[in-house]
Amino acid sequence: MQQGTDDRSLGELFSELSRQTSTLIRQEVALAKAEMKQKGTEVGKDVGMMAAGGALAYAGLLALIATAIIVLDNFIPLWLSAMIVTVIVLAVGGLLIQRGMTALKQISPAPEHTIETIKEDAEWAKKQLG
Repeated sequence: MQQGTDDRSLGELFSELSRQTSTLIRQEVALAKAEMKQKGTEVGKDVGMMAAGGALAYAGLLALIATAIIVLDNFIPLWLSAMIVTVIVLAVGGLLIQRGMTALKQISPAPEHTIETIKEDAEWAKKQLG
């Protein structure tokens, strides 16, 4: 912005404001893209954790089968040993799934930084016109 007397016409001032507004909008779009990319990365990590939890829960089913075969002639009844292993593996899988879901719920899909800067830009534009 120029200090002191400004000899530019009203048309020139509006033209400059238009250019600056256009540049500002392009920058805001770039900021929104960057912010959404970052949020996408976070969501990807959380989905990966949920997938790991699902895989571990599936391993619980496999452990149930393996336990039935291995413990066939051991100290405790077959059903009890299979039940213990299954409960432990499924509990760990369930905890991983729950942790991933909790983390996903905390991520806001809106580009919050961009929204805030757009509000600031609107205030700036109002001051320029006022």
